[in-house]
Amino acid sequence: MQSSQQDFEKAQEQLKLLKNDPGNETKLKLYALFKQATEGPCNAPKPGMLDFVKKAKWDAWNSLGNLSQDNARQKYTELVSSLVSAESADQKEAPPEEGRHDGYETLLVTTKNNITKIMFNRPDKKNAINHKMYREIIKALEEAGKNDSTIAVITGNGDYYSSGNDLNNFTNIQPGDMEKMAKDGAVLLREFVDHFIDFPKPLFAVVNGPAIGICVTVLGLCDVVYASDRATFHTPFSQLGQSPEGCSSYLFPKIMGLAKANEMLLFNKKLTAAEACAQGLVTEVFPERTFQKEVWARLEAYAALPKNCLAMSKQLLRSMDKEKLHEVNSRECELLQERWLSDECVNAIVSFFQKKAKL
Repeated sequence: MQSSQQDFEKAQEQLKLLKNDPGNETKLKLYALFKQATEGPCNAPKPGMLDFVKKAKWDAWNSLGNLSQDNARQKYTELVSSLVSAESADQKEAPPEEGRHDGYETLLVTTKNNITKIMFNRPDKKNAINHKMYREIIKALEEAGKNDSTIAVITGNGDYYSSGNDLNNFTNIQPGDMEKMAKDGAVLLREFVDHFIDFPKPLFAVVNGPAIGICVTVLGLCDVVYASDRATFHTPFSQLGQSPEGCSSYLFPKIMGLAKANEMLLFNKKLTAAEACAQGLVTEVFPERTFQKEVWARLEAYAALPKNCLAMSKQLLRSMDKEKLHEVNSRECELLQERWLSDECVNAIVSFFQKKAKL
């Protein structure tokens, strides 16, 4: 049954009332379907290569080809309806966790049973790390380092641990602002990684699903890494015209040997949880069906150990490499600043958004 004009207009009003950001991929679909429904096939001139946002919108609309306006209107109405239903279901979930920290939009931070849990909370975007999330993780690590908890745990909400750096951090940037973007991004990344290097307590990563990019590289700076058997580990830097970060250029060869590190950091090899464990990046792998129960029981037992003893011992272990890690972090960020301004990187990111826009 075709959607009526009245249904289409109602869907537009419902979209305005949504409280949650549906994510850029969904917004591109909505934009394309709306334009197709109201104007027909794409009739706008193709934007310039560096105008990432307009280019992604144009590609999304153009990809609909000769889809009829009636069908586009129907698909638009159905998509909005699914977003409304999903948001209504979310609002019926349980109340906030005990010990929840206020002041976070992209994270769920709680302290309970001597454990501060820092949970990436952008599940609809596969927990991709945008600029706000970078800053909030820095803040959460600072708070966790100073509070009364014994250990800190980083994990993800939803199916993904984290899909890494949100490439939308690179969008909406005018050509004249590229150098400032690269410089500011390098400063933020350096501060982010420094907080992992300097974290004073035992820091655990509980990898509940696929992990990509920066959230993989900083695993080398965590003290223990537990993973579900459905987790994967991927650092596709060269695919995006970029270079390693998170001190991985130094730590990964130490952890897994130079040849294995090269496969990951240079040649984009994706590791299963079992492979990552065999190579020393992951401490232990658990079956998905018992993952949360087994891991959190173990963490609660660890958190009952003497707090000061654990902190001082962790700092002793880290002190041997701390100066070197800060030096490596600084050099990695300098190189990344150069890479972000390179034609290779710009072209790779444009290609990424073009693929996303092909709906």
